[in-house]
Amino acid sequence: MDRRAMLAAMAGAGALAATSARAAQLPDWISQPAAPVAPPVDYLAVAKRQLATQARNIHQTDRVGIVDFGLPSSRARFALVDMVAGKVDMFPVTHGRGSDPQHDGWLKRFSNAPGSLASSRGAYRTSDYYWGANGSSMRLAGLEPDNNNADMRAIVVHGAWYADPSLIATQGKLGRSEGCFVFGEELLPMILYKLGPGRLLFADKLSVPPPAPVFPMPSEPLPGTENMVRAGANNAIPRTAD
Repeated sequence: MDRRAMLAAMAGAGALAATSARAAQLPDWISQPAAPVAPPVDYLAVAKRQLATQARNIHQTDRVGIVDFGLPSSRARFALVDMVAGKVDMFPVTHGRGSDPQHDGWLKRFSNAPGSLASSRGAYRTSDYYWGANGSSMRLAGLEPDNNNADMRAIVVHGAWYADPSLIATQGKLGRSEGCFVFGEELLPMILYKLGPGRLLFADKLSVPPPAPVFPMPSEPLPGTENMVRAGANNAIPRTAD
């Protein structure tokens, strides 16, 4: 190694050491611990619990659909659970516009009220196929007080262009339904075939969204600022920013 290269290497090592030393001296309030990561949902276990709860209402127990509305519409959140093989396949599905007025992709609330255009939580029994305004569709029977208006509200499984997974790449989310469980048109035939009449579809917020970052202010002045006086220190701090 020539002298110039050796000096450059020494300078780089010195800069790295200085940076590490400065990082070690940062006050604790700047160093934020990593946000805890929620454990993944065991959709197979959820399916088993719900089948046990709805045993007298559900007679086809080979496959179960679980909709995890704790995830945004940009994520695959419909779990098609094969109870025989113990296998779980995930697919995107919409939620209702009444559950997401801001259209940011996150479900904010459930509603069972007619006219709410919102998604409802709870257990459903898949019913008969029919051809409607949205093409091939499947009726649902709500089995709980939180979704027993499903038939009155025409909450069904169907397909639509606004549920195509390609929209996630271009818009960062799916479109919204009027409370129905809507899948991409290419995906729908497989969902209708595998979920089929007489099976369990369960929807709820199962995943916990990540916590918002918190940036607490220091309780003591930073080194070197002890004697600094803020201009207008006697004035009251405004409650809201302009």
